[in-house]
Amino acid sequence: MKQALILVALTLGISNFSFAADGSLADNGLVSVPSTRSVKDTADKLESVLTSKGMTVFTRINHADGAKKVNKELRETEVVLFGNPKVGTPLMQCAQTMGIDLPQKALIWKDENGAVWLSYNDPRYLAARHNMEGCDGALDKVSGALAKFAKAATE
Repeated sequence: MKQALILVALTLGISNFSFAADGSLADNGLVSVPSTRSVKDTADKLESVLTSKGMTVFTRINHADGAKKVNKELRETEVVLFGNPKVGTPLMQCAQTMGIDLPQKALIWKDENGAVWLSYNDPRYLAARHNMEGCDGALDKVSGALAKFAKAATE
């Protein structure tokens, strides 16, 4: 799997990448998981999974529809904003500035080759951004949950 993701990254021109804890491709703090579904179906499935796990889905933004409104073209691109105070509050207690990056969001997008991806911010990257210390337990929980949500939505 990693070899395939390395080839995808290099094909897309991404040279500064690493792997997230779950083995997904990570680029500058962005974890990207390939999807076997369409953009809409991936976003629908993500929304369903999040709701079933007690997360609040605040909104869903269709950037391609927005582009059409100003006579521009954009490949299919959706963002799902979601969260839960039980998860976000401990992160903000560690570093209140983390609130700028909450609620969590997932970007579901189609690349120039027609592949669909689900991308989200790596919590460890955000922790470094906000100089967060002493919150490894909360970060591990969030990282694990995001990886599970992404896997469920993309398979």
